[in-house]
Amino acid sequence: MTVHFKTEIDGPHLRGMPLVSEPESGLRVGLNRIGSEWVAGSTGKFLKIDSPSTGETVGYLSLSNRADVGKAVAAAEKARGIMARMGVFERAALCMKIADAIEKRGDELARLLCLEQGKPFHTEAKGEVVGAATGFRNAAEQMKWLETAAFPLNDPNKRAFSFLQPKGVFAIITPWNFPLGLPCMYYLGPAVATGNTVVWVPAPTTSLIAVALMECMIEAGLPDGVINLVLGDGAEVGDEAVVHPGTHAIGFTGSSQTGNIIARRGAGKPLLLEMGGNGPTIVLSDADIEVAAAQIGSGCFRNAGQICTATERVLVHKSVHDRFVEGLVKAAGQVRMGDPFDPATNMGPLNNAVAMSKMQSHMDDATARKAEVLTGGKVASGLPTNLYFEPTVVTGLTPDSLLNQEESFGPVAPVLTFETDEEALQLAATSPYGLSAAVFTNTIKKAFFFTERLRVGIVNVNEMSCYWEPHIPAGGAAGTQSGLGRTGGRHTLAEMCDLKTMTIDVTR
Repeated sequence: MTVHFKTEIDGPHLRGMPLVSEPESGLRVGLNRIGSEWVAGSTGKFLKIDSPSTGETVGYLSLSNRADVGKAVAAAEKARGIMARMGVFERAALCMKIADAIEKRGDELARLLCLEQGKPFHTEAKGEVVGAATGFRNAAEQMKWLETAAFPLNDPNKRAFSFLQPKGVFAIITPWNFPLGLPCMYYLGPAVATGNTVVWVPAPTTSLIAVALMECMIEAGLPDGVINLVLGDGAEVGDEAVVHPGTHAIGFTGSSQTGNIIARRGAGKPLLLEMGGNGPTIVLSDADIEVAAAQIGSGCFRNAGQICTATERVLVHKSVHDRFVEGLVKAAGQVRMGDPFDPATNMGPLNNAVAMSKMQSHMDDATARKAEVLTGGKVASGLPTNLYFEPTVVTGLTPDSLLNQEESFGPVAPVLTFETDEEALQLAATSPYGLSAAVFTNTIKKAFFFTERLRVGIVNVNEMSCYWEPHIPAGGAAGTQSGLGRTGGRHTLAEMCDLKTMTIDVTR
């Protein structure tokens, strides 16, 4: 998940993308939603959005500047009073109405998501729409039952209890790999449920789906200014949302590089950061190899590998290496790319040219180090755009290869071998990330041995590394480059609230 800032580095996802002063008539034009109005960004420029899956022009994005962010912050501050007057159950009911509105426009949202992000309509886009609605429903239900505490005191004349209050105006910056489901599950649903207001900056390459989501929220009765959508380059508008004195807290999902910049730029503000991952998956000698190969194949190739918890590297016991790799190549062979609206298509393209460039550089590094590409390894031919990358299996990798060290964010299964449990743990620790991992074993002892020692936020046993449900906690382990705080259910709600304590003398 990647969003870049120009504050210290340039914004590569806009590099080379066409800017125009007048959008083509008849196509969707994405505008800001600030307070009660749909308004164009102050730059006067529009970004042309071409579909990574079909190559057709999907629409145009109005680009904003720092002044637009300031207007959004003012609108969010004004809306705090509206949210303060809404009780928990009223906010929960609003979340349910938003979920209904998302579901009502489900096919329309899935189609736009398919065209703009690239994921196949039937096998991935429709599921993400369901996840978006679920994000609001979960926040509604869990907020109603999020209890706080009364505390026993030494003084018999006093009472003490705690309660939750919203932090205020949240700056929310979201990525392009799950541009609909992730904002709803991680941030927007919880923000509405907890009574916060938001300045939302989505990734520019997938902002048209954000506009469509805003339309759903407005149709459901979201009060003006509660969520304000500002479109443009994260280098400018995202940075302004982070540093603006009128934002009180920050939520971000994206690359570790950008997350570290945000932490510095937003120093002193509460942070909820989900950053990069390089999910090590360990296959032990006693594992069910057929199950492991199928699960890991899905973890590597789902969403074309563009998942922060994707199976980015596979550590296999030497004794089962050949049998496992055979199954993994078989799993790669079951991937179907092509017409994104064909029910048989189960993998789409990479979303943008920067992601493709990174994928190719990692593969070049692997082959330079004498790794063996068993299948895939190049841009797919005969498809509408040059953003399709073949599902790839690579063996013979060394620990210092980029495929092992960095987050590739593409449909590749890099395989390394080990002979002892300690060697497997050492290999897992060669990457600086600590978001998720998986272990395949038929022994409960081994499952706990690795789960308790792997420095990651979540470990899935006999399941792909990217398995997750939106109510369970997930996030980076301390001391790694994978983030701060926990997303998931009541954990997100707690992150978005201040816990306030009140004491009172009952005799006065």
